[in-house]
Amino acid sequence: METIDLKNVMKFSPDHISREMLNDKPEMRIALMCLSPGQKLDPHKAPLRLMMYCVEGKGTFTVGEEKIVAGEKTCILCDPNVPHGFAADQGEKLVVMAVVTPVE
Repeated sequence: METIDLKNVMKFSPDHISREMLNDKPEMRIALMCLSPGQKLDPHKAPLRLMMYCVEGKGTFTVGEEKIVAGEKTCILCDPNVPHGFAADQGEKLVVMAVVTPVE
């Protein structure tokens, strides 16, 4: 068993999105991304199932053509090969945990 205290992993950079891999196994990858205000992860596609979990802050999440403004403790699910991304565009920091699993 492994326990990860997210408070100890969250780091912000003024120049780029800070990414920390929390788990990197074939059956499940978990990344924690910390965005300073104004930073964004442009929409992109992946052949994986994805859950974006807003850990802290508020931002705009893109799934396909839809844009969702979401805050803390919100999960956004994305099917494989659908464009997805997020932006810290609500005037505050944004922390997102991305969990991806392969499609069987």
